[in-house]
Amino acid sequence: MGPQSGFERRVQGALEASPARIPVIIGGCGTGRTWLVQRLRDRLGRGAAQYIDVEHSATTPERFLRAVIDSSPFPWHAAQQTPASAREAFDALLAFFDTARAPGGEPCTFILDEVLELRTFESFPGLRHVVRDLLEALAGSANRFVFTTRFVARAHRILRDSTPRFEVMHVPALSAPDVADLLAPSFNSYEQMATDDRDYLGRTVQALADGRAAYVRAIGDAMAKMQGSRIQGQVVDPISALAALLDEDGALNIWCRFSYELRLHRARGYGALKAILDILAEDEPLTLTEISLRLRRTPGSTKDYLSWLEDVDLVASRQKRYSFTDPLLRLWVRLHCHPTPPTEDDIAREVQRYALVRVPQPEPAAALAYAAVEATPDERKSWGIIEID
Repeated sequence: MGPQSGFERRVQGALEASPARIPVIIGGCGTGRTWLVQRLRDRLGRGAAQYIDVEHSATTPERFLRAVIDSSPFPWHAAQQTPASAREAFDALLAFFDTARAPGGEPCTFILDEVLELRTFESFPGLRHVVRDLLEALAGSANRFVFTTRFVARAHRILRDSTPRFEVMHVPALSAPDVADLLAPSFNSYEQMATDDRDYLGRTVQALADGRAAYVRAIGDAMAKMQGSRIQGQVVDPISALAALLDEDGALNIWCRFSYELRLHRARGYGALKAILDILAEDEPLTLTEISLRLRRTPGSTKDYLSWLEDVDLVASRQKRYSFTDPLLRLWVRLHCHPTPPTEDDIAREVQRYALVRVPQPEPAAALAYAAVEATPDERKSWGIIEID
């Protein structure tokens, strides 16, 4: 049993229902959607399921059709026909999804990772409602389908009027025990830690990573790498590992930059949206009025900008107050969205501030010991060391 195994069983149960439902797996960047569906593909068998990375293969309808068919384990009688237009190519793709069969004539399973990227086809003649046409075509198919997307708000809006066959499933955040399971293989000294210390380490990393699988793995890998240079019987502090990951060359700096730019480029009003994110990075949550005053724009235009940010799940509104959906991305904006890169001291200060808000207070017996925000540079050099009794 691994992390999120209960969620995997729920997805497989939807596929095995009669009639089969179509899971639409929704989760933000780093939540492990792709990892989950690739595990599902392997469990179903590569001869019975086809995984399709839509984000990296959706170019033109004609080329996408050919790429899907050429990489498919399922034969298709019309594979040699050449479509005369983008519309014909997309219709042929829908026909393939509907009529292809696994060996023995059994229904097959198609896993469309980042399915909403098919909207790129809407710039071609005759393809104004690609995702809607896809949903309508597959709703009655005898085959099985799994969709994923990182865009939560868009998925809910698109599926609002769909048939009950489509079942929205939000990827759950990793629990502290899930995080501990992921961390265990990384550390030689993990089993030597007291149970309370291991539990506290799991809760700490879970809080720092907001339960996102990619962030947990990055912190775990950084801790394991840093541990190699430590004295036996000591383990690296996850807060110092996070600080290293957010440095200019750090893995989480690169990851957050990708998430930030990807979502902004899928939205409208690029410059104004960046300004709002900068405002919320300084202080959140804020009301529409507070944001418009700091942005120096009218409440009406600010409301539009905020709706575009909500559309790509960069911000969320709770009780009419706006904040980041991903707290670690907010930390990245505070550090890196400035004219000059952050210094080592900047990163240490901001990561400590972030940790003090999110990390549970250690119990007296816990082995984790964190430096104060006001630590001197010499003291910061010793960050990352936790004595193991």
